[in-house]
Amino acid sequence: MVHSFSKFSLRLLAPAIAFTLFAAVSPAPSFAQTVKPEAPPHIAAAANLQFVLPEIVAAFTRGGGAPLRIAFGSSGNFARQIVQGAPFELFLSADERVAAVVIDAKRGEGVAQPFATGRMALFLPNGSPISADRELSDFVAAVKDGRLKRLAIANPETAPYGRAAREVLENRGLWQAVQGKLAQGDSAAQAAQFAASGAAQAGLIPLSLAHAPQLAAQGAFVTLPENWHTPLRQTIVLVKGAGPTARAFADFLRGPQAREILARSGFGLPVN
Repeated sequence: MVHSFSKFSLRLLAPAIAFTLFAAVSPAPSFAQTVKPEAPPHIAAAANLQFVLPEIVAAFTRGGGAPLRIAFGSSGNFARQIVQGAPFELFLSADERVAAVVIDAKRGEGVAQPFATGRMALFLPNGSPISADRELSDFVAAVKDGRLKRLAIANPETAPYGRAAREVLENRGLWQAVQGKLAQGDSAAQAAQFAASGAAQAGLIPLSLAHAPQLAAQGAFVTLPENWHTPLRQTIVLVKGAGPTARAFADFLRGPQAREILARSGFGLPVN
């Protein structure tokens, strides 16, 4: 099925965005002057969560959760930063293999926990000469006949959704053919920006980004078969030393409210 969109601001697709979300202020307990409040924990989140995570955080804070500071970017880059000592308390990786880097380096607590599964989409900006179809028949033809000049994907070396894009292309026998046509973003969000802006005729991007209303009016997308790439299991890692707010949010992410929001944004539920 082909989905169409309404207008959005490309600034919302910046590859690494940090923001603070504050809960409503509750009456302070009588001992507030003697207890130092917990600083908002820093959370590293995969770029494909850029549109869905704010809604989940809002639900968390409405339920009494404390403030959080979220940074979006490439999972691979975040894993490297955490291993090197970056002060994140929670890591929301785009897949379990990158999460394992943090666990193996003894920077994570316990084991990584899946909270969602991701999918890939072919996104075609308005004016693209390529037709959208789930089997990529016209996309394959466009690679061969020259209609595809630029293809946006995330960097396969650092972004799990970039690696999945490469696997999709390998599955279709196109990886070598597109080598001179790739517009690689540092993150999945930057790849989506390239595609939505028309800088590329097509993009292989996370379904969660293609699905977001913020991409409205910029193009159309089709969801690709999930067996064309290694499963993308979005994974939670509690970093050693994480405080109570980060732990509470990790629990919330695996709860029913967050799962309902994730499902509406194109995610599947993890297989435990």
